Amino acid sequence: MRIALGADHAGYELKRLLRGFIADMGHEVTDMGCYDAQRVDYPDIGIALGSAVANGECDLGVLVCGTGIGMSIAANKVRGVRCALCGDAVSARFAREHNDANILALGARIIGDETAKAIVAAWLGAEFGGGRHAHRLDIIAQYENTEAAK
Repeated sequence: MRIALGADHAGYELKRLLRGFIADMGHEVTDMGCYDAQRVDYPDIGIALGSAVANGECDLGVLVCGTGIGMSIAANKVRGVRCALCGDAVSARFAREHNDANILALGARIIGDETAKAIVAAWLGAEFGGGRHAHRLDIIAQYENTEAAK
């Protein structure tokens, strides 16, 4: 699978760790920045990564910032993105199985390295269950395509 990976300055070190971890799991990683610990604006990276996932350049994405909140908000502004902020492996698994989350957001200041790896492994290892969950995603997609969503 092609996994886009992005972070702001607060998530830079965790992103570096996850880049190798995800590659070691057998996935192709596309690093979308930032590329050092210099201050950057998280919306630029979150929106760019969200666009790459929404338009099919990458299959899934992982975003990291200080809390994960800003990145998840930014990515979810892109039509077709379902970014889930997760702080544990169980939530990450359900984010894929029930909500077909195509982007995972993590808070580098909130979780440690080992927890981050467990969350990513659970998320990447899960698959969307479809069924009754697909109907709920259809409701969201219908709303996204209305004038009220613009």
